[in-house]
Amino acid sequence: MIVTRFAPSPTGLLHLGHAFAALTAHRAGGRFLLRIEDIDTARCREDFVTAIYEDLGWLGLTWERPVLRQSTRFAAYEEALALLGDLTYPCFCTRADIASAASAPHGPEGPLYPGTCRDPHRAPAPGEAYALRLDAAKRVGPLSFGEESKGRVAIDPLLFGDIVLARKDTPASYHLAVVVDDAHQGVTLVTRGEDLFLATHVQRLLQALLGLPAPRYAHHQLILGEGDRKFSKRDKAVTLRSLREAGASPGQIREWVGLP
Repeated sequence: MIVTRFAPSPTGLLHLGHAFAALTAHRAGGRFLLRIEDIDTARCREDFVTAIYEDLGWLGLTWERPVLRQSTRFAAYEEALALLGDLTYPCFCTRADIASAASAPHGPEGPLYPGTCRDPHRAPAPGEAYALRLDAAKRVGPLSFGEESKGRVAIDPLLFGDIVLARKDTPASYHLAVVVDDAHQGVTLVTRGEDLFLATHVQRLLQALLGLPAPRYAHHQLILGEGDRKFSKRDKAVTLRSLREAGASPGQIREWVGLP
């Protein structure tokens, strides 16, 4: 059976892009899950969680309960980090250190970590802030993932370099949490925006290193605003709440995003 999920972060109100993503996942059939990705406790707010439920219900979507919330899953992320063991190392570099490193190559999100703290490893002093990074060069054999529109896609495990898996103030990165939670919830098909296509490379690597099953992926087009600009949560004019208050109907929302 197909199991899909919609996994918003409650850091703002849902907009038209979110509506398209949720409707796309729901239309895949099978089981539809809602996951609240509230691991960033400093930015996430309960009123936005409530708004997510209200907006999705207004659109006519139903989902299985209980809803998984990442803020309740810190122990699971710690367990995953422990399983990775010596594939991780503490890093004490700041973003400025990385940006100024002459040897730092660039990846999809800017300068890659140049490996300053990779070898030799140094244990953190008591109370010292650090990030935990993945040694991406220590990996299993060739890997690929299944993409609905492309077939099998070979991954580049070094595409994002030695990614951060956890920080002192954040117990798990997005990449680690989403991989652990997709496996925990039995997700078989990940539908999400094409802006996350490259992220699948590092997530597939983590799945292999942790011995987790790999779902299929379907990365869809983005709903763009004026000037082909990607919507953000700052675009209040296109939030589902503001559109609803302006008199829009769920049917109109579906038409506007091309999913009547």
